[in-house]
Amino acid sequence: MNAKTEQLKLAALAIFALLSLCSLAAADNASTDAKDSGSKYILHIFGNANMDGAIDQSDIAFVRDIIEGKTKANDLSDANFDGKVDEADIIQINKIIDDTQSNLTILDGNGLPVTVNLPVKRAIVEHLDNSEMMMILQKVDAVAGVDLAMSKSTKEFPELSKKTSVPGFSPVKDPDYEQALSLKPDIILTFSNKTNEKTKNLPGVPVVFAGLYYPDLINPQASSFTDAVHKLGYIMDARERADEYINWHIEKINDIKACTENLSEKVKPTVLIASLPKDGDKSIATYAKIDTLSQMVSLAGGKTIVEGLPAYLQSNYRIEIDPEYAIQQNPDYIVFITITLDPPIGYDSDNITGMKKAMDAFMSRPEYANLTAVKNGRVYIINGNLRNDATKGLIGAAYLSKIFHADKAELDPEELHQEYLSRFLGLDYDLNSHGVFIYPPLVNGQGKLEGVPDSYYDLVAAGSAKA
Repeated sequence: MNAKTEQLKLAALAIFALLSLCSLAAADNASTDAKDSGSKYILHIFGNANMDGAIDQSDIAFVRDIIEGKTKANDLSDANFDGKVDEADIIQINKIIDDTQSNLTILDGNGLPVTVNLPVKRAIVEHLDNSEMMMILQKVDAVAGVDLAMSKSTKEFPELSKKTSVPGFSPVKDPDYEQALSLKPDIILTFSNKTNEKTKNLPGVPVVFAGLYYPDLINPQASSFTDAVHKLGYIMDARERADEYINWHIEKINDIKACTENLSEKVKPTVLIASLPKDGDKSIATYAKIDTLSQMVSLAGGKTIVEGLPAYLQSNYRIEIDPEYAIQQNPDYIVFITITLDPPIGYDSDNITGMKKAMDAFMSRPEYANLTAVKNGRVYIINGNLRNDATKGLIGAAYLSKIFHADKAELDPEELHQEYLSRFLGLDYDLNSHGVFIYPPLVNGQGKLEGVPDSYYDLVAAGSAKA
């Protein structure tokens, strides 16, 4: 990397913090015909000179004003990323508008500039979020390699699970860089925001942390997740599909908000949302405000019991609390999340035995016997798919809103989940017959369950009657 490029990267990183802080204010003065679902946010692609939600003719006019000295330049107005704003940037913007550009420079999820040569025909994708996005954008054919998680998820990722598995990539350590390079990738879509090592060991291959790991269920229009989807739409030549998905995603979040955001604090239940504890654990792992799980609770009209702790605003996701603290707070609901159980859960399972055993084990622990949530049967276990993929907490929030406010929540969680699987992942997967995502499941009429196969209705109904 030469000195000039390094200086440009440092400058871009510095301005990204400012752009993120002022994104909503800047967007208020931006073009109102942005193609990104009508949301007001900054699309972090070089060429978005006026810092709105799309690259269009208004950006060309903005660059003209810069060249003529009528307004000041910003980093994103340097469309071809050469350190100056001139006629060459107008040429690049026109190419981006026409989708004929040979390369594209973005600010990634870390705020660092990354240039990608186009078209992308061979991608290595890591973990659930990037793989999910390749299916949503209908670009599975462009995937050359996947990580271990994909190779084992045959029901959710039927085609991607057949792709070459690259050992050591996320979530495992010690990537096999030699094999990765042998696939001749045009891009690596990485799960981790730590990109330096991979960039160093994959010369000539852009390593892109798009920012999919940072959804904001309370303000999705300005989230890094929304920005990441749009950036990948530009990179993967799938802008319309990215727009369609984000439109839907934000619309459904707003549907939940319509029933929960105006609730008084008095009717919002207190919630412990945490990783499923094991017998003998000396602490409980709950989650900070930045984490999707806490956002799920807030969107669903609940309040986590750690909202008053300093770590809730300061932590990078997990907060370790003493079990005694949870007992003192005495939450109205307890929601545990887990990824692996025996037998397995999620898309590749139709068996609720693992969930039931885990629930029975917790409910039998004497130290928690007097908790309100335990006595009232308001303890739930959810599968990690409802946080880690499945639209980044949206479907999980739909389930929780139905649990917390059954009389107000109008969005049907399983219908939402089914629409997502059919419309965006293109899967022939029937949630009435397959998949284990929440226990105890929601009962939705005679013979109908949500969160597990309907075939368990008699067993669940008998358990409810006994309780």
